[in-house]
Parts: sequence; structure tokens; C-alpha cells
Amino acid sequence: MSYEPNTTQTMQKIKELTSIPSPTGNTGQIIEKLVRDLEASNIPYKLNNKGGLIVTLPGKDDSNHRMLTAHVDTLGAMVKEIKADGRLLLTLIGGYRFNAIEGEYCTIETSEGDLYSGTILMHQTSVHVYKDAGTAERNDKNMEVRLDVKALDADKVRALGIEVGDFVSFDPRVQIINDEYIKSRHLDDKASVAILLQLINHIHENKLELPHTTHFLISNNEEIGYGGNSNIPTSTVEYLAVDMGALGDGQTSDEYTVSICAKDGSGPYHLGLRKHLVELAKKNNIDYKVDIYPFYASDASAAINSGNDIVHGLIGPGIDASHAYERTHRDSLYHTEKLVYAYLFSNILK
Repeated sequence: MSYEPNTTQTMQKIKELTSIPSPTGNTGQIIEKLVRDLEASNIPYKLNNKGGLIVTLPGKDDSNHRMLTAHVDTLGAMVKEIKADGRLLLTLIGGYRFNAIEGEYCTIETSEGDLYSGTILMHQTSVHVYKDAGTAERNDKNMEVRLDVKALDADKVRALGIEVGDFVSFDPRVQIINDEYIKSRHLDDKASVAILLQLINHIHENKLELPHTTHFLISNNEEIGYGGNSNIPTSTVEYLAVDMGALGDGQTSDEYTVSICAKDGSGPYHLGLRKHLVELAKKNNIDYKVDIYPFYASDASAAINSGNDIVHGLIGPGIDASHAYERTHRDSLYHTEKLVYAYLFSNILK
């Protein structure tokens, strides 16, 4: 069964999703947006207790299920300390380094829902004042938030409602370039969330019957390691995480193909499922790369580590500069969406 992705539409959906703040621990706004969209299309869903979103599409075989997941939570931060001069120190959410957010615009959300803008800077930023501006360590003591409000001491900041534990989200700065590249923070993993949403809508609108009942989990705790390790129905045989391919020295993945993961920091993915994905790519003229990510884990590996008896796999578009200011090409999105579709309409491994 052939399928031609509308990649321009997928890119617009990614732009929409990356523009909604959703650091791990504060994903309610984006989940609410997805719920509204599903309800508008009359697509049934449920929410788990952790705040994740599950869509189940019935299949011809209701005894052996599949589950696919992509995560809507992103990297972010929380206020760790309000300094005497009114600046904020941060604690990071997710696996990245302070240098990846130096100079970034950000938004602080108070517990009352008020929003304040700021900029993440080194304390020793000014080269006219600090001799070590270029060499000082980028860490939780030197990096701080400069608020865009006249609050010059801790008491004035607290009077705004800002307190320790408030969430900090980063400006995504999303851009689509000539309908070819999309660059933004948080393509990990909103690019793959958009792909799954596109496919859910296509299958529902066209009343297509899947070979197996399939659950789609939009998880909201992946960046801290446990987004998709629960709510897996006991009938689930195969579990595919649709996340991203990491690019860099020694990697085969690129921004123009779908990446199929053989192994990451958690260990090898299921060999039979990996071979099945490769065969589907070859059969459907899908450009792909098989790769290994040394410092990586996914919702699929979290599910395995928590003891689920499943066959697990991982694929995704190639994302340059992962966990920083990311970029991918429409070709990678196209081939990823094609492979997910081919997988959904294939038979479960025997």
C-alpha cells in the first residue's frame, strides 16, 4: 500500500509544535493542544496518569499489538536560586550542557502562570570587565538568567511571583528555510511527534485497516528517562520508538535519510526488528542509514529496562546538533514518515 507524505504539511506541524513550550515536567499546554486537535478530528484518545497521550487504532489482528512512541517533552530548566542582585541560577532538565544555551532567550513561568522573559548569560559575559569571559567554566554557578524587568534584588523578583522551582523554557527560534530545512530547538522529538500525528490522521480519515491493533503513545517524560516504560498493554509484541538520529564524527546518519538504530547506550536493539525495518526501507525505496549512538537512550530502551517483554526498535530523522540548536532536511522527514507507514502496514515478526 503506497503512501506519499505531505512533507510541507509535516514541517508546518513541527513548527507549530516547537512553538509551544513543553519542558519535561510542564507539558500540559502542548498535550492540551494535541487533545483539541484529536477531538476536532473525532479520534479517540486517553491520558495516562503521567500526563501522556495514547491513541489506539484498531487492527485486523487484535491479539498481537504494536506500540509506537514519540515524546513531546523537551529540554528545559528550573529556577534553582534567586541571587541577591535579582538574577536567577538554574538547574537543568535533560541531558545537555550549559554551553548549548548560552545567550539563549528564555521564558520563566511562575506557579500562577505569569510569564517573564529573560536571557541566559555567563555572569562574566562582558569582555570589558571580566578577563576570563572566554575561559570561565560554563556551569550552574556562572550561568544565570538576566530578567527583562526592573527587579534589582531578590525581594523584588519574588514580588513578581518568581520562585525556586519555576519552569524555564528556551526560545525555539524555529525557521523553515526554502521549504527544505527546518531548524529549531526541540526537533528532538517534536519532529517525530508531528510524523506520528500525520499518520494517525491519515489512517483515521481514510478508514484504513491496520494489520495489528496499534497504540501510539505521545510520552512526556522521555528526556529524564521514563516516558514510555508504562501503559504498555500486555498484548503488545513490538514497540518502536520514533525519535531521532544523532549526527557527528563517526556516525553514518545524516539530515537526508531515516536513521535505524542498531545500538545505543542501553545496548543493542532487537536484531530481527532492525532487519525488518531495513527490508521495508529497501522494498519501498526509502533512503536509510543504520547507526549506533554511544550516548543515547530512548523510550523503547526505557521500556525494556523496566522489564517489559517486547521486541524493541528505534528510528528517526537525522537531527544535526542534537540537544542544541537543531536542524534537519525535508528528505529525512519524508523517508522517516514513509518508513513508519510501511512498518504500520507490515506484519508483526513471528
